[in-house]
Amino acid sequence: MSHDSHHPPPHDHDAASSGASWAMAAQATLHCLTGCAIGEVLGMVIGTSAGLSNLATVVLSVALAFVFGYALTMRGVLRAGVGLRTALKVALAADTISIAIMEVLDNTVMLVVPGAMDAGVTSVLFWGALAGSLLVAFLLTTPVNKWLISRGKGHAVTHQYHHGH
Repeated sequence: MSHDSHHPPPHDHDAASSGASWAMAAQATLHCLTGCAIGEVLGMVIGTSAGLSNLATVVLSVALAFVFGYALTMRGVLRAGVGLRTALKVALAADTISIAIMEVLDNTVMLVVPGAMDAGVTSVLFWGALAGSLLVAFLLTTPVNKWLISRGKGHAVTHQYHHGH
């Protein structure tokens, strides 16, 4: 037997490690969704409770989703010992596309479900539409994140910081 037959060709490992699994994409999407959901829910509750217009409520929700989404990513990256500026750059690179897509999706759902924006925070309609909007955002953003990660973009840029390199 030749020496080559004992070892798989090196390109097999490289191809496997450069791709993004659905589990990896789902985990990245859930991570992003956590920050988005905190901001989205907070914005919807504040805007609805304060009687803000639908537009003002959506703007507040989107702004808070970006703040909380970036903050959660930065928290993890800062643990790796990098500076604030580097952590912000990593968060912007990792999350901007994902958060933007999620926000378009979940706010669209909230706006198209009849009465959801005007139902109030004590309403099952409000909370059901909000939960459904976040589910839609997760399901439709996961394939985008898979595509981004497989190309070294999106949440892939945070991996070097999570492993302490």
